[in-house]
Amino acid sequence: MFSFRKPSTEYVRSFLSDQKNRDFTYSAVGATAGTPPAGFVVDHTRIKLGNGEQVFEAAKNAIKCWEHFQLGWVESSSRDIPIEKGQVVGVMARVFGLWCLNACRIVAVIDEVGSISRYGFVYGTLPGHVESGEERFQVEWSRNDNTVWYDILAFSRPNHFLTRLGYPMVRRIQKKFARDSAVAMQLAIRRLSFGEASKFQ
Repeated sequence: MFSFRKPSTEYVRSFLSDQKNRDFTYSAVGATAGTPPAGFVVDHTRIKLGNGEQVFEAAKNAIKCWEHFQLGWVESSSRDIPIEKGQVVGVMARVFGLWCLNACRIVAVIDEVGSISRYGFVYGTLPGHVESGEERFQVEWSRNDNTVWYDILAFSRPNHFLTRLGYPMVRRIQKKFARDSAVAMQLAIRRLSFGEASKFQ
């Protein structure tokens, strides 16, 4: 899971294939939809992306393209992975000169239409992950006030001796990921929204 070199495409493919049929490393699968379990640290990040249906559609497209993971120091194993229940996802991060490859499986896909429309997904950790827990990424459009939000909810605890040893640093990295992911979504919205607007100019 840790290496000094960025994992090759072949290695990532083999790693995810090995993780495909493994069990989750926590029992409360789907708990981000309700009450997170005891014994885990809970993180919640929420940021406004803009207003209106066009922003919401751009936000949905950003999620589908994994824009919220393209952070420079963090990336998904492939931006072509479909947002579907059961899909195994690799997440790579480079911290302090080390590459860390982690595996998750999508637990649920969120696609709701109503007074508050929502789109996103939940994934949970597999044995090839240095943390144990679950994370939900979703965008919301409230028709009452026309606002669009990006929302991350996660619960986690260490699942590797290095993350236990350096847990205070791990917590800072987790918070940095949430902040950077929110910024990435804001930038993606501006880019995608401009692209849509330019079609009519």
